[in-house]
Amino acid sequence: MDSPSFGTNGIRGRINELTPSAALEFSAAFAQWSGGVGKTIILGRDMRLTSPMLFAAAKAGALRSGANVLDIGLASSPTCEYILHSKKADGLIIVTASHNPPEWNALKFVDKNGVGISRERGKGIEKIAAAGAKPVEWKKIGKCIEYPDACKGHTNAMLKLLNVPAIKSRSLSVVLDCGNGTAATVAPQLFKALGCNVALLNEKIDGTFPSRPSEPTEANLQNLISKVKETHADLGIGWDGDSDRVIFIDEKARWIVGDKGFAISAALALQKKKGSIVTTVATSKVIEDVCKKYNGTLHYTKVGAPYISEKMHELGGACVSGGEEVGGIVWPELSLAKDGFFAAAKLAEAICEKKMPLSKMLDELPIYFNAKTKIECSASQKENTMKKLADYAKKSGLNALLLDGVRINFPDSWAIVRASGTENYFRVFAEAKSEKKAKALMEEYSSLVQKLMVS
Repeated sequence: MDSPSFGTNGIRGRINELTPSAALEFSAAFAQWSGGVGKTIILGRDMRLTSPMLFAAAKAGALRSGANVLDIGLASSPTCEYILHSKKADGLIIVTASHNPPEWNALKFVDKNGVGISRERGKGIEKIAAAGAKPVEWKKIGKCIEYPDACKGHTNAMLKLLNVPAIKSRSLSVVLDCGNGTAATVAPQLFKALGCNVALLNEKIDGTFPSRPSEPTEANLQNLISKVKETHADLGIGWDGDSDRVIFIDEKARWIVGDKGFAISAALALQKKKGSIVTTVATSKVIEDVCKKYNGTLHYTKVGAPYISEKMHELGGACVSGGEEVGGIVWPELSLAKDGFFAAAKLAEAICEKKMPLSKMLDELPIYFNAKTKIECSASQKENTMKKLADYAKKSGLNALLLDGVRINFPDSWAIVRASGTENYFRVFAEAKSEKKAKALMEEYSSLVQKLMVS
């Protein structure tokens, strides 16, 4: 069987693909890549049934390369990334498959700067793993230190950055859907410390996800929506399995799509401090509109959290917010992680400081409609077809962004074609001011892709 390799964000697979031996070898390679002997690697995991096994293998690999391991055990991805930042460690390994189904798992790697390891940067680690990371002699084997206070430390750090008196003064009613995931390690304690009246859903940690699938889609959050409506709550919040993605429900029980949640957060950040916003080429034009309104500078990246953190690190203090269309939101004063807890708490803070319901913040955003489809292809057709599409865009004088696939921008709409990195499909997405125009754009570029595939 082929060895697993880096994807958009780490190494992902089912148990017959991401085996304990693979976890050991890649973690040993990452520890060596991070400096090896005497360096400190943070190690955390989620609640999936295979996570303790892969966690043990990852720990053995890092120690074998001479790195010391700070073992924080069961924790969310945002907590792990905050501890990396606060401890100024040399790297981080998180055993988690995020929003994927329970039979999946993954290893996410983050460097000492808080920047996730992308597919491109992962090639160096793959090379070390393929050659076999060099084990150190027995006297130089790394030491393991258990650190049980990670979740408490993360919570306290957030409380220091929030306007706690303003939030407490309102006694917000919030419904938290932990999704049987790691959100339960932080979210209930955080919102109770903020003086909120908290109702919990799916707070029992269970790696089989018995209550709902991990991904916080509208279909999967119907119980949360119903609970917000039933209790007349001010805010509903739902997370995925590792808590890096967050989705909001307003007090009218409306599900807010991920890039609109990010747009509200970006607007809040720009109102406090002018600067740059970072997002992916697949994110709604509403982010561009928010940047124009509040004099922010927008930077696009490839799709994937590592590219967002990479760009935010490059921009440094000039960057005030980052995020993506699936509900990932970064507030860089805490870390470069997509932090579903801090993003939710900052939204609660804004509701209280502005004395404005979430529905009003949502309704202030421009309205766009979208349409999407996928086109089956062979693996061999991907590169050539995308090259033809890029050439077509240039020759036609279109306003094209070629960072990741081909995104064609128009004054009030856009369309993007990307080749899937994991499946044999082209994905076509279009957005416009009307449903009719979005559908027409999607159909136009779907037809074009099909013609280019056979030309």
